[in-house]
Amino acid sequence: MLRTGQARQVLAALATLLLVAGCTRTVNHSSTEPSDLEKWVKDTRAKPAPPLPPLPPIQPFESFTYDAQALRDPFDVTATAEQITANGPRPDSNRRRQPLEMFPLDSLKMVGTLGHGPGMAGLVMAPDKVAYRVHVGAYIGQNEGRVTSIREDRIDVMELAPDGAGGWLQRPATITLNSQ
Repeated sequence: MLRTGQARQVLAALATLLLVAGCTRTVNHSSTEPSDLEKWVKDTRAKPAPPLPPLPPIQPFESFTYDAQALRDPFDVTATAEQITANGPRPDSNRRRQPLEMFPLDSLKMVGTLGHGPGMAGLVMAPDKVAYRVHVGAYIGQNEGRVTSIREDRIDVMELAPDGAGGWLQRPATITLNSQ
């Protein structure tokens, strides 16, 4: 007689065998009749292909004639540089240099003012730890900066900076009161 564990193993093996036998389908390979898939493939290949859409018409190339030979070349900087240097602002190379012109403008700090009204003077601390007195019209910074106005909280400066084409551009700058 079979024990309970052996009986279960035999029953499980028989059940597996029956499931596998039930899932298999007998295929008759000797039959000459094609399957549904083979019929569909054969029918699809027998159909003619749809016609291709016509190509778009080719646009004719329109030629362009360049008629600006007599005009100024926009990439020639010599002509514009000569006009700018003749008419634009320029630094005065003959004037005597002032002490604050040896320091960059961003290294200078406003520390206060002296007086009030139109004769007001600004106090500027330079990197050499010396306080300098400046008035309107004084030169300051390394870019030909000239003091245009002095107020209690700032000093306005107009610098001359090279524009790269041989001319000079005016650019405003401000030194604000150093609040420590």
